[in-house]
Amino acid sequence: MSPRVPAPRAALHDIPVYVPRPPRQAAVGPHYRLFMNENPYPPLPSVRQRIAEAAERTQLYPGVFPERLVDALARELEVPHAHVVTGPGSVGIYQQIGQAMLSPGDEVIYARPSFEAFPITVRTAGAVPIEVPLVAGTHDLETMAAAVTPRTKAIFVCEPNNPTGTAVGVGRLKWFLDRVPEDVLVVLDEAYHEFFRSPDAPDGVALYRDHPNVLVLRTFSKAYGLAGLRVGYGVTHPPIADALRKCAIPCGIGNIAEEAALASLAAKNELLQRVKHIAEERDRLRDALLAHGFDVPVSHANFLWLPLRDEADAFAARWEERGLLTRCFPGQGVRITVGDRAVNDLLITTAAQG
Repeated sequence: MSPRVPAPRAALHDIPVYVPRPPRQAAVGPHYRLFMNENPYPPLPSVRQRIAEAAERTQLYPGVFPERLVDALARELEVPHAHVVTGPGSVGIYQQIGQAMLSPGDEVIYARPSFEAFPITVRTAGAVPIEVPLVAGTHDLETMAAAVTPRTKAIFVCEPNNPTGTAVGVGRLKWFLDRVPEDVLVVLDEAYHEFFRSPDAPDGVALYRDHPNVLVLRTFSKAYGLAGLRVGYGVTHPPIADALRKCAIPCGIGNIAEEAALASLAAKNELLQRVKHIAEERDRLRDALLAHGFDVPVSHANFLWLPLRDEADAFAARWEERGLLTRCFPGQGVRITVGDRAVNDLLITTAAQG
């Protein structure tokens, strides 16, 4: 007879633990992490110096909120201090959203496939996910708008979308926001905003100014290369920002992380040159994959999507044997992070071999 133990909430029973990449087998020889959309370059020397200096003070608690970073972001984005929220990565802010904004029975609309934090956020709050399949590889905003009911509490839009890299563009996004009721929260996830190098790229911060129900999320993990330090931020109007702060983990962003983010903001122009290079490599890699017969949608992020459907699992396994560790979505496709030029050359050579 098994001993009795405290039972978790029933709502958690069918929610899988997030595993970014299920292990298969150890690759023989070198292997390359192309499954987490990480920046291929380490922090700049100026950022590493600030990290080293902050490491001398790890015996001290950070502030309850990273106020110096909030001040810097407010100046950078030209928004009021009170409109900036922070968390340990944007996923930390999603946890705040679930606690502050969602109640059991609320409906939350989002695309499928999209950011894997969406269903976890919704279901752990006891809310009801309303998943709308992508159409032509991108958000079906018309169907998402039509799916709104009196029970709808929030809509999540990932722009550009993860894992496909596709985007709806500023015109369609404005059309959509104009049709969402004012009492429905719209979370605009712009984790890959800096890689969206097109005149049609939305600026969520500009959109939030005209829409009090919009929450824009961004991160220092991708373009700024601080994934290991976990710094995310958002911009929204009170009372949404106030409610999110009430649910934030006190001292959730450490001293090292705050100093690294501040140093990265100070070196923004230099870092964005790296982003430009990654975007150029992304386009070069896509052109090569197209030439080898792959279907590759235009990507506005730091990764490419191969909609291989039933062949996705076998493809990912085959590439893993060659040391290329990609992110497989069984039955849907494979997402490949853009690496540095040498890794991308290896990807192209491997693609040519089938």
